[in-house]
Amino acid sequence: MRILVAGGAGYIGSHICVELLEAGYEVVVIDDFSNSRPEVLGYIKEITGKDVKFYEFNILDEEKTEGVFKENKLDAVIHCAAFKAVGESVSKPIEYYTNNLMTTLIMTKMMTKYHVNNIVFSSSATVYGDPKVVPLTENCPLGETTNPYGTSKAMMERILTDVQFANPEMSVTLLRYFNPIGAHASGLIGENPKGIPNNLMPYIMKVATGELPCLGVFGDDYDTPDGTGVRDYIHVVDLAKGHVLAIEKYQEPGVHICNLGTGTGYSVLDIVHAFEKVNGIEVKYEIKPRRPGDIATCYADPTRAKEELGWVAEKTLEDMCRDTWNFAKKHQ
Repeated sequence: MRILVAGGAGYIGSHICVELLEAGYEVVVIDDFSNSRPEVLGYIKEITGKDVKFYEFNILDEEKTEGVFKENKLDAVIHCAAFKAVGESVSKPIEYYTNNLMTTLIMTKMMTKYHVNNIVFSSSATVYGDPKVVPLTENCPLGETTNPYGTSKAMMERILTDVQFANPEMSVTLLRYFNPIGAHASGLIGENPKGIPNNLMPYIMKVATGELPCLGVFGDDYDTPDGTGVRDYIHVVDLAKGHVLAIEKYQEPGVHICNLGTGTGYSVLDIVHAFEKVNGIEVKYEIKPRRPGDIATCYADPTRAKEELGWVAEKTLEDMCRDTWNFAKKHQ
């Protein structure tokens, strides 16, 4: 099978490419390096011994996107090309809605035109909004999203659901990620965003290496055990393996919805202290005001993933911290 990974040079996309290649799939990648780096493609080959077929452009370029569908007999699409920073989305809603919605519309337009009937979409737990109860199951209602990033994900889910309804032969899988962190055990690929990170673990990593002076902890007055936000952190390799299983198991027509999380919530300070303990290094931090769009607590009930995909998160918080630091040391 030949799989198109949109955003395949990014943090999550690159790990998905590795798992697909190691499972024997052919992989085609579209990426514009807006939040990724060209050398990642070489690292993917170093890890797997295999190449991806690569195209450099933004999927907003409809003509070039159609060219990829013309040139390659694709069996499925994994769509993880999106802007993804909660805080940034609040200040840049136009950019987020334009990029995230239009790439999804163009991708589904090409899928229907070229009869590619299987898509796995990188969705997010943010579609649940500020949950009234945790853990979150797939049957929980979609909430009032608290930021444009989350709203764009909910709208992308709606687009895909409507496209599937109009094309009953399609299989649409909505994988609702919780909080991916960590890096590949090789240390070659991991999360290394450009500029000041919007996500917790790369921020910790850059403070630990001395690239940034201090970690900003946004809010210590939430209704949580230590006042900092609680999230379900999942190792990115476990997450990537979930995509391979989704391609294999969710081939029946319809809309399939599945949470990918561990079922355990950790606070921001839990992560900081675990990183310090596992790696023997101090991480300086300071408490700052809450960020717009953040919520107190969010973690998954991963039962459906186990029952339907045979997927269980295997890596521990210690693995996530150790692998992140291993990646950081190799890329200083």
